This record gives sequence, structure tokens and C-alpha cells, in this order.
Amino acid sequence: MQIEVVGVKFKNSNHIYSFSPNGLELKQGDYVLVETEKGADLGVVIKEKEKIDPSTLASPLKNVLEKASKNMVEKAEKFDKEAEKLAPTVKKLVKEFGLEMKIVKVEASYDNSRYIINFTAENRVDFRELVKKLAEALKKRVELRQIGSRDAVRMLGGFGPCGKICCCVQNMGEFDHVSMKMAKNQNLSLNPASISGQCGKLMCCIAYENSTYQEAIKMMPKVGTQVSTKDGKGTVVYNNLLKKEVDVKFVNGDDVEIKTYPLETVKFQKEER
Repeated sequence: MQIEVVGVKFKNSNHIYSFSPNGLELKQGDYVLVETEKGADLGVVIKEKEKIDPSTLASPLKNVLEKASKNMVEKAEKFDKEAEKLAPTVKKLVKEFGLEMKIVKVEASYDNSRYIINFTAENRVDFRELVKKLAEALKKRVELRQIGSRDAVRMLGGFGPCGKICCCVQNMGEFDHVSMKMAKNQNLSLNPASISGQCGKLMCCIAYENSTYQEAIKMMPKVGTQVSTKDGKGTVVYNNLLKKEVDVKFVNGDDVEIKTYPLETVKFQKEER
């Protein structure tokens, strides 16, 4: 038996979580109050109602509690802006405790009942005493949340080497797994400095574009393959995956010539990849 779910995203996150619509009529863009393990939280509907197999869920399905009113959303945004002003106080206390952690952003829960302090750290940090001191200073319940370098850039924003806003900031999906193999597929420089983003990890766009390159690779002859062209037989020396063009080398005695051909004009034995 299938069940109905809607996809909800929370602020500063690209992950979409499934919730039961709980009988509510919801459409994409609606703000909703949902039930979570840490209490109610505000999110936005990204995927409208669909039916899924419950066995695909990683955890028990929780409910959408209600549609959020415009007033609720505006208050939540106001609380967040006020929370951001507390960053200097938080950083000062962290320095006093001598903890190796970098404060990224201070947020407020939708109802301003607690502050969420996002931070990055190279190693595990014992912040139990810090939490007590922060709760005293800020006069509110405090939650410290360690995040990764990708999440930090997503929260703070920034531009990639291409000059455009970072993929993670533009909500283009989750690309936590980006590999050097993907870079090889795209004939990119394998120098980490050339293919790393602001977070210091491999750029998200490498994963975002990888499927296009993978499909192109399946269609192209491997470098070193013997192919037939209108000018005779030669050896593939380079594939332009985006233009779907093949560079072929011809050797005639001491003369070497390289010509470029559209993929559809080159004949070769396709291999399973």
C-alpha cells in the first residue's frame, strides 16, 4: 500500500524531507509548520503531494501540522535577523573558552524559543560548558550544530571561480559526493586548487554536470581507438564531449596530421563501458 507525502525543505538546507500532508491541501511554495524530532519547525513545500512506497522511507513519517500564516513567516524572518546580531557575543565567548571552532551563523527557531548556533571545526569539540554560558548570556535555550564546509558556504553565500553564485547557494541540489573520477570524465585539470570551490572541496558543478558527460562518453570512441573516416583510417587522440567532435590522427610515413570530425561521421566498434 502506498502513502501520500509532500517534500519540504528547511532554511539553509538543500535536502528535501518527506512529510505526511495530514489531509491538508498543499501546493509548491506554501510555508508549513511540520513535526520534527526537535519539535515544530517551519519549512517550505518543494514537492507537491505524491504517492510512495513506505518501505523507501529511512525513518517514520511525521506530519505537516498546519499551513504557516504570512504573519508567522514574517515573524520567523524577523527573529532570524535579530539572532544574526548576536554573532559577535557568541564569538567572544568561544574565544574566552579557547575552543577551536568557527562560528558560521546564529539562527532563531521559527517561534524564537531557542537559538541555533552553526559552527565548523576540524576536530570534535567539547562545548558543554560553552552551551551553559551561552544560555545564560543570551537568556534562551541554545543548540550548537556542527556543520560541514559545504553547508557553511551555503549559509554565508559566495561566488565560484566561474563568477556565478555557488551552486549550493542556488539550491541546485545536494552534491556532497563529488569525485576525481567525475573531473576526469570532463577532462578537467586534476590539480585540486583548480577544481575546488570556496569550501575547499571539489566544486559542486562537477557533479551537477557529470551525467551529461557520462552520456557523451558512452557515445564517443575511446582515445587510442582505430576509426574510419571519409579520409581513411586513423587513431582517436581527443574527444570534445560537449561538441561531440572527434580528433583523429593520420600517419603517412613521417607526416602526421590531425583532423576534427563530427561524431556521426566517424565509424568505430562500440565497446561496453
